Amino acid sequence: MVSKRFLRHIRDNVVWELPKDYKSCMNVPGRLYATERLISEMEKGVLDQLANVACLPRIERYSIALPDAHYGYGFPIGGVAAFDAYEGVVSPGGVGFDINCGVRVMKTDLTEEDVRPRLRQLLDAIFRNVPAGLGSRHRKVRLSTGELRQVMLYGAEWAVEQGYGWEKDLDHIESRGNMTHAYEAIGWEEFGPRDDVASKRAIERGRPQLGTLGSGNHFLEVQVVDEIYDEEAAAKMGIREEGQVTIMVHTGSRGFGHQVCSDYLKIMERAMREVENKYGIRIPDRQLACAAMDSENARKYFNAMNAAANYAFANRQMISHWTRESFEEVFGDEFGDAEDMGIEVIYDIAHNMAKIEKHEVDGEEKWLVVHRKGATRAFSEDMLKKHGETVPFEGLPQPVLIPGDMGTGSYILLGTEKAEEETWGSTCHGAGRTMSRAAAKRKFWGERVAKDLEQQGILVKAASMPVVAEEAPPAYKDVDEVVNAVAQAGISDPVVRLRPIGVVKG
Repeated sequence: MVSKRFLRHIRDNVVWELPKDYKSCMNVPGRLYATERLISEMEKGVLDQLANVACLPRIERYSIALPDAHYGYGFPIGGVAAFDAYEGVVSPGGVGFDINCGVRVMKTDLTEEDVRPRLRQLLDAIFRNVPAGLGSRHRKVRLSTGELRQVMLYGAEWAVEQGYGWEKDLDHIESRGNMTHAYEAIGWEEFGPRDDVASKRAIERGRPQLGTLGSGNHFLEVQVVDEIYDEEAAAKMGIREEGQVTIMVHTGSRGFGHQVCSDYLKIMERAMREVENKYGIRIPDRQLACAAMDSENARKYFNAMNAAANYAFANRQMISHWTRESFEEVFGDEFGDAEDMGIEVIYDIAHNMAKIEKHEVDGEEKWLVVHRKGATRAFSEDMLKKHGETVPFEGLPQPVLIPGDMGTGSYILLGTEKAEEETWGSTCHGAGRTMSRAAAKRKFWGERVAKDLEQQGILVKAASMPVVAEEAPPAYKDVDEVVNAVAQAGISDPVVRLRPIGVVKG
């Protein structure tokens, strides 16, 4: 566990510094955002990884860990770091294997009173219509290689053109669900998605998995609004009352993104001596394999990473479409179609990405490569416009979507100017684990977890009971404490709290 003796208190009892002398190679200090309770629950390895990231070349200001931080591959999960976009590096370990693992929230005009009597029927319909699990029980879409290349180039836009959802959905997705737009808007087109940079193995893994939920911590939840903190902001999002039903989808780029990460880690590991010679350093952890931003390896990684991000956007779009169809199947006789039920996207955002962004550093604007691994972008309205992003709700900052464990709750927050000043416009991404999956399976029995949740009014439909054991609520930090930490630090503002009533897991 982390000891506070390594940390220096900065402010508000939630902002702490890991000094540069913690490890001799550190170029900048570490910065940790967490309450004392959350610090006490973190593995010491989080500080070690925070320090290792601070040793990377041309890192700006400090290495950051957020309150949901836990031990990861190279970077801590819940980590943020920014590097000079011309002279710095990009590291796949700072993005993770599940590229653009992210969250989508949709609102409905239904209430818990409407849905509760047929909740189990609804979960059965979703489970039948949305393929889920490690291998997935069935495939609804069989892509050719040519079609997969279109997904790599066009993301959620491809899905909508194929009839999976509505055109207006795209205005409520980060970069309209196509990373081409993000890079064209800022003039870095050569770093956008390409369809010729993924390996044959990545394509083989990606073709059968588009439109599937996945296993592990991925889920689809039917939720209800539990508490509203900002009525004006909530109303703009279409959330009008407690008890209103929402839908949350958490999944990413599946085996396609995993293979892209694996492939480029191997490429960068082989080129590490060249990188170390260029910068005159020794990188302290081989899991931090990286490429100089002026290298072909860096550009190709961005091309492939953004293609995988597009895959993930399309994936969540298709799952949303089939979820709407499930609601129509169960409730259509009483409430009409999905449009009549008001099933609309509030927002969809990634939390495993590296992005080229312009931020202020020492009074000057600079292009940076911002790595967010298990961290969510939290931009103001002005920052969205500056980066050519669609503003989903006029007059509001960008929504931030924070899932908790399946037994407690989730949140919608808003980005803040404080986040832009301190964390490169970033905040937490969820509750964060306190226990490994293996440890959770040793401690919990999936059937018992599901039964306990049912007694709390939460129904679980899962392809695998061992996965339910892995995802037992005690295996996670207290999401309320995590959100309290980022709110207290001023890096995001709570709008609503959501609680689950039905959970679908692979």
